[in-house]
Amino acid sequence: MPVGRGGRTKQAEVVERRCIVTGETLPTSNLIRFVLGPDDMVTPDISERLPGRGIWVSANSKDLAKAIDQNLFSKSAKQKANIPDGLADLTERLIAKRAIDLMSMARKSGQAICGYEKTKSAMMSDRWYILLQAEDGSAPQKQKIRPSAVANSYISCFTAQELGLAFGRDNVIHAAVSKGGLSARILLEANRLTGFRVNNTASPSKNADKSSAAKG
Repeated sequence: MPVGRGGRTKQAEVVERRCIVTGETLPTSNLIRFVLGPDDMVTPDISERLPGRGIWVSANSKDLAKAIDQNLFSKSAKQKANIPDGLADLTERLIAKRAIDLMSMARKSGQAICGYEKTKSAMMSDRWYILLQAEDGSAPQKQKIRPSAVANSYISCFTAQELGLAFGRDNVIHAAVSKGGLSARILLEANRLTGFRVNNTASPSKNADKSSAAKG
């Protein structure tokens, strides 16, 4: 954490933006950024790096559906905004892909492991922080592994096939990510994805990592 004058610790700045649907001002970790691309097409900017003025929507399927149905993108941009077919599905896929890519990076750097026995042993150690379990895995088996006591550190929004992509296998049911490194970014994207997948209406936790940089 940065240290300011006199040795005082600086708090990380929390970047906030307003959701065009609810009007609520939230940390960008709880929102999805969109921009107008070529031909004024609404484009999801999951990494928050695309040029242009950001248009922000709460990270859940219900609010995005409303933004699409009422074309609130045009109202926010103060110009015509063209909405591509399947924008909600595209947004969900891009969030999932980003999370999978981050988990893959964590695996390659030794920050993530998978497999029932390895994961069960890892979660008994203070080093390991995030427990990932496939939503389509065996419930009785998943219950045999206790997640960390840290809030919001349990992730169950991915399928076994998606976790398999992150770990270079056909299917993965159990995995763990260590503290530090990529864990905060993985949690951030997983919380966003949960907003699209859990009952199609759940909003991601406001306790997710709030340090993501934003544009617009």
